[in-house]
Amino acid sequence: MTMSRRAVVLLSGGLDSATVLAIARSRGYACYALSMAYGQRHAAELVAASRVAASLEAEDHKVVHIGLDDIGGSALTDQSIQVPEEMGTGIPVTYVPARNTVFLSLALGWAEVLEAQDIFIGVNAVDYSGYPDCRPQFIEAFQRLANLATKAAVEGASYRIHTPLIDLSKAEIIRRGVDLGVDYSLTVSCYQATEAGMACGVCDSCRLRAKGFVDADIDDPTVYLNAK
Repeated sequence: MTMSRRAVVLLSGGLDSATVLAIARSRGYACYALSMAYGQRHAAELVAASRVAASLEAEDHKVVHIGLDDIGGSALTDQSIQVPEEMGTGIPVTYVPARNTVFLSLALGWAEVLEAQDIFIGVNAVDYSGYPDCRPQFIEAFQRLANLATKAAVEGASYRIHTPLIDLSKAEIIRRGVDLGVDYSLTVSCYQATEAGMACGVCDSCRLRAKGFVDADIDDPTVYLNAK
């Protein structure tokens, strides 16, 4: 595959971001994977991100350390807040304040250094938990910001934020990834995965993932500690 364009791909180590990396590669981009160690309780996803980056032949994989656990406010960054194991209403406590804004800002910075004009992120507005920073309106607003707030844009570059999963169901995402050769056994989606990457089977992320494989009629390689 000949790759002439560079892209920064946000890679959490989960199912969606692995699929996005595969999609970016299939579109001919030389992919620079960016993961965040942000104080998340499910740090096993960072090990998964390394596996996925290697499997899908990313040009480089960086892990940036940021202390979102210093401000807390989420079950994913504050050990005193329990990860919910039942369906709730409204925006769940697993929402991390400003997470995608911070992540995209760092991806934009690296893109400017790399002289890349494309950033890929695995946000989804269909099978998701209701997070406000996964909506198309947010992505459109950040893209406008990127084209206002950077030296490269002032000098003529045009940044684009790619969200290839935003309108897809989880089943459609899984089918797309399988078609592109993604090995989902390498990924970790669980909000409270063990250090070995075993999934709880009952958090919101686990439920969405398991349902996606069922709906896609594809065997789920995930090892779940529990299931509901």
